Amino acid sequence: MAYKITSQCIACNLCRSVCPTGAIKVAEDGQHWIDSELCTNCVGSVYTVAQCKSGCPTCDGCVKVPSDYWEGWFANYNRVIAKLTKKQDYWERWFNCYSQKFSEQLQKHQGEILGV
Repeated sequence: MAYKITSQCIACNLCRSVCPTGAIKVAEDGQHWIDSELCTNCVGSVYTVAQCKSGCPTCDGCVKVPSDYWEGWFANYNRVIAKLTKKQDYWERWFNCYSQKFSEQLQKHQGEILGV
């Protein structure tokens, strides 16, 4: 499995609705997880990117799990350097802004539904 659902997940269920194989499950405690037996990482389908990652409104709700130690080390290093030098790329900043606004809208909408 190349992706996992993290603690940043807001349980919006968007990943479940876009997963072409139905690999995203919900545990009894409400936590989402990816069934490695069903997950194909969207390889061999019409999609070019993993749908759980692309459909996630949070930045880190669904993340790629590095396949080896060095891949993970360099991914973490590049992320930290980008933050320290404030050189996040345009799309990363756009996604962060979009996901924050979407999360706020989703929480507001859920509050209206629940009557809070």
